Amino acid sequence: MSIQPSRDISRLLEIMKALRTPGTGCPWDLEQDFKSIVPYTIEEACEVADAIERNDMEDLRLELGDLLLQSVYHAQMASEEGLFDFGDVVQGITQKMIRRHPHVFGTADVSAEEFSAKGLAEGTWERIKAEEKAEAAALRARKGLPAKDNNTSLLDDIPNTLPSLACAVKLQKKASKVGFDWNDPHAVIAKIREELDEFEEELKVDNQQKQSEELGDILFALANLARHQKIDPDSALRSTNQKFRNRFAYIEETIGRENETMESASLEIMDKLWNEAKTNT
Repeated sequence: MSIQPSRDISRLLEIMKALRTPGTGCPWDLEQDFKSIVPYTIEEACEVADAIERNDMEDLRLELGDLLLQSVYHAQMASEEGLFDFGDVVQGITQKMIRRHPHVFGTADVSAEEFSAKGLAEGTWERIKAEEKAEAAALRARKGLPAKDNNTSLLDDIPNTLPSLACAVKLQKKASKVGFDWNDPHAVIAKIREELDEFEEELKVDNQQKQSEELGDILFALANLARHQKIDPDSALRSTNQKFRNRFAYIEETIGRENETMESASLEIMDKLWNEAKTNT
């Protein structure tokens, strides 16, 4: 089968369909289903974030293509089952963007500046999303699909599958909308100290389960502090991870130049080199 690359999205759809065609397609692609593809979808999104973090625009171009393929892959599998196709996906997101930006695509009572600054505070965004949910529920009913679980909590629409730090921040933001929040970041710091004390108490009795719970409380409180200071905790941690990589590499290089191995070097020497690396970065 002869096929050439193209800038047209229809070519990508054609390729994906060919890969999933029984008898002539790719055996690996034919074996996949929605659940088996999920890890790759998450991985590709992470690789997009990594390319942005490294400011590598050429890599970002390629990774965005990989992420786009995931949408096409899921849509192709859905099309095979008569559920929806890629066109339905595009229509859905374009409809959502038009609805959520009335100041750009329609008549709105506020300017773009007012919408961005006050829309969330005045409930505009929540009202639009509530309308979307109502329409989605009505559409499911017309298609004879079972209703989604009724949300009984303000937090029910936040998926558990989000990365844990991102989920923590979203949960806290939602709770904050009804006043369940601290007004002072110093109060959050006090909470972090309280959680650290509770963790230290569990160290004394060596209860692994309790230690895990208390550590989770510490991380949740740290995410809360980041939210209060308008810091993305995941981005902050990625930056620290990279800093650790760089400093550890300095230790490896320095020890290697002295014809020693990391295994033979003492912790005292490595700690001294770590402090040198901190001074240089």
